[in-house]
Amino acid sequence: MDTTAAALVYDAGVANDSIKDAHGGLDTNTSVGEGAPIIHYPRSATVFAAVASIIFIIVGIVGNLVTIMALTRSVKLRVHATTAFVISLCASDLLFCSINLPLTASRYIHESWVLGETLCRIFPFFFYGNVAASLLNMVAITINRYILIAHHGLYDRIYRSHYIYLMIAVVWLFSFGMMMPPLFGVWGRLGLDPPSFSCTILKNEGSSPKKFLFLFGFLLPMVAIVICYSAIYYKVRKSRRNLLAHINKSATPSTCNVHITRKEDLRLTKMMLTIFLCFLISFLPLMIVNVADDDVLVPSLHVLASVLAWASAVVNPFVYAVTNRQYRSAYRKLFCCLRSKPGRASNSHSKSNSSRTFVTEFQYHASTGQVTSPVLANPAPDA
Repeated sequence: MDTTAAALVYDAGVANDSIKDAHGGLDTNTSVGEGAPIIHYPRSATVFAAVASIIFIIVGIVGNLVTIMALTRSVKLRVHATTAFVISLCASDLLFCSINLPLTASRYIHESWVLGETLCRIFPFFFYGNVAASLLNMVAITINRYILIAHHGLYDRIYRSHYIYLMIAVVWLFSFGMMMPPLFGVWGRLGLDPPSFSCTILKNEGSSPKKFLFLFGFLLPMVAIVICYSAIYYKVRKSRRNLLAHINKSATPSTCNVHITRKEDLRLTKMMLTIFLCFLISFLPLMIVNVADDDVLVPSLHVLASVLAWASAVVNPFVYAVTNRQYRSAYRKLFCCLRSKPGRASNSHSKSNSSRTFVTEFQYHASTGQVTSPVLANPAPDA
C-alpha cells in the first residue's frame, strides 16, 4: 500500500508535476496534459503484477483479518496499549488489500482504467489515506514504545483506554481528513490522468496538495519514527549498566521480575522496529527506481518495484507470528477455537485466561515503585 508514499516523494520535488504514481504502475512518468507520451509496459510485466496483486489480496485479507481476530480475543494482549495500535495498523492494511489492490489488479489486467469515474476518485482517496494512516499508526506505536521505556512514570497516565481510543481516532481522522479537499475539488482534485490511465491527485486551477501530503503524511512521520527509535536505543544503552548493577546488589524476586519485564518490553519494541524496517524495505526499491530511471527506460523495473511495495500490507502478520511468542499463542488459540465447537471454545478460552495470574501495568508500577531504573516499564508481550 505504500507505493503512493514513493509517488509523494517524487511529486514533492518535481516542478512540472509529472505523474510518478505507482497506483497501478502502468505509467510512472507521464506528464499531465494533452500529447504527453504514454509508457508502454511489457505484457509479461503487467500479467506478473496482476497475478501478484491477486495473491496479495487473498493473503493480505486473510492475514490481517486473522490478526485482528486473534488480538481482540486474547485477554492477555488486550490490556496492552500497543495492541490497540497494532489492530489499527492491521485495519489500514486490510482496507488496502480489500479496496485498492482489487482496483489495481483490474488496471493491470485491462492496462487501462475501466471502472468509471466514481471508483477512480475512491481509489486515490483510500490509497493516500491508507499510506498516511499506516505511517501515523507506526508513529503512535513508536511513541508508545518510547514513553514506555524512557518515561515509564508517565505511561499509566497517558495510555488509559479513553486516551488510546482518542489517539487512534485522531490518526484516522487526520489521515483521511487530508484527502477531503481534493475529494471535493477544493484543493486539487481526484481523477483520471488520461495519458497514464492513472487515478491520482490532479491539479485544480493550478494547485495541488501533494507537497502538503508528502510533508505531513510521509516525511514528518518518518522523521518522528527515526528520532523515537534512536532515542530508545540511546536510553537502553545508557540504562543497561545501571539496571544490571541494581540487580546484582539486590537480587530479590521483585528485581528479577523487573528484569524479565524489561526484556519483554524490549522484545516487543524490537518487533515493532522490524515492522517499520519492513515498511522501508518494501518501497525503498520503488523510490530508487523512480530516481535512477526517471525516464522509465526499463518499465519492468517500475512494475517489479511497485509489486514489492504492496508487500508491506501483507507481511506484518508474518512478522508478528515469527518474532513474538505471545502473538503466536494468540494465533494458535484462535485456530483451536475455530476448530472446536464455538460455545465450548469460547468458555474454555475465557476460563483459561481468567485463571492465569497477569500483572497489569498499574500493578506493576505499584509493586516495583522502589526500582528507579529509567528503562523499567509495564509488562509487554514477550517475543
